[in-house]
Amino acid sequence: MDEHCGPKRYVIRVRGVLSETLLAAFPGLRARADRGETVLAGALPDQAALHGVLAEIEALGLELLEVRRS
Repeated sequence: MDEHCGPKRYVIRVRGVLSETLLAAFPGLRARADRGETVLAGALPDQAALHGVLAEIEALGLELLEVRRS
């Protein structure tokens, strides 16, 4: 299978524990609190979707700490 095809799993960490209202901006991603941070995890279909999530994080004024493909 071509490495560039299909969804990829990502782990995205932001500072602070997000409210349910803010978490609603990230449908399809699981969220958990971890030592004062929020970890969003899940599969994204392509890089455009990843950039969409990152743009939403920026638009909400959240501090991005880490993006990792898992």
